[in-house]
Amino acid sequence: QVQLVESGGGLVQAGGSLRLSCAASGRTFSSYAMGWFRQAPGKEREFVAGISRSGSSTYYADSVKGRFTISRDNAMNTVYLQMNSLKPEDTAVYYCAAGRKYSGSFVYTAWYEYDYWGQGTQVTVSS
Repeated sequence: QVQLVESGGGLVQAGGSLRLSCAASGRTFSSYAMGWFRQAPGKEREFVAGISRSGSSTYYADSVKGRFTISRDNAMNTVYLQMNSLKPEDTAVYYCAAGRKYSGSFVYTAWYEYDYWGQGTQVTVSS
């Protein structure tokens, strides 16, 4: 069982930055691929960024590529999402997720590939 707790959300002006953190419980954090998803009101949850177990591989949605950076610190059981050049359309609840359905250094991009989810943190970008 893995418990995930996100933090770092808030209100920011367009063009600003935020860094989200997701702290994981347990001693098996490094065995999980991690990801960030977001859900805006009236929209489906969408993939934002993912990172492999070791951190050697990352993948981003086209909408955030070049602006967001995912990273992890396995010693601290934490995954981060650095968000720069924020836009109003980035406004959503952001969720982190952990999964280990597959062996190897994969990045998971689909919600059903993840086993555990955090409670979410609100990010609001004003224009």
